[in-house]
Amino acid sequence: MAGSEAEEPLSPAARLFHAPRFNCCIIAAIGCNTKFNVDVLKDGLERTLLKHPRFSSLAVKDDKKDGKMSWIRTTVDLENHVFVPDLDPNMDSPDRFVEDYISDLTKTPMDPSKPLWELHLLNIKTSEANAVGVFRIHHSVGDAASLISLLLACTRKTSDPKALPSVPKKRRAGSSNSGGFFLTIWSMFMMIFNTLVDLVLFAATSLFLKDTATPLSGAPGLEPGPKRFVHRTISLDDIKLVKNAMNMVINFDLLLNSLYYPFSP
Repeated sequence: MAGSEAEEPLSPAARLFHAPRFNCCIIAAIGCNTKFNVDVLKDGLERTLLKHPRFSSLAVKDDKKDGKMSWIRTTVDLENHVFVPDLDPNMDSPDRFVEDYISDLTKTPMDPSKPLWELHLLNIKTSEANAVGVFRIHHSVGDAASLISLLLACTRKTSDPKALPSVPKKRRAGSSNSGGFFLTIWSMFMMIFNTLVDLVLFAATSLFLKDTATPLSGAPGLEPGPKRFVHRTISLDDIKLVKNAMNMVINFDLLLNSLYYPFSP
């Protein structure tokens, strides 16, 4: 039942993800060293995740207001969000089962009558974990960067269980004020120039250019076919090595969106 708190309109991006026939969700798998204790996990969700408005609100469309959608707080029943399937511990290929399980989640839309997130607990030993938790979250709730921040906010340091985790910060060398004005002008000029180049390339790609062929590029006619998720472990040290060799920065939002890329079976 909806609460009495004021409604909060959905952002334009969130409304886009609720467009008809647009089932866009974020799926993340987390491996653990121990089996899941469901009761302890639910208690932790009540004390952390459910306090976030997006995870305890419904996306409701008001036909009296030209179909505008709003977030409305509601009471969350964890039994409708946390799923623990009964699995055979002696199955032949646990890794393939987890991949197929995640792929099956992409084939069903989320239930709009409850907050748009789910947690599937797979107490099965794989080649890399003793249990796997699978989050499915509607993209209107948040993006990869915001959900990672929320995940960190729900965890604590092992050295100090009451302290939030800290992210190392790289100290920047002090910069001199000399030439600051010209550096600012040059930075603005380069930003405008790069923006114009991107716009021209975008228009050219839309009209006649083709995307660069990569191992991830699908063959023509692949779009309507069924998709599945293929799991691969990527070392962050290797990513850092490439970053340093190319003298670039890492966009973790794009990186996380590319780690689970849907392939055809």
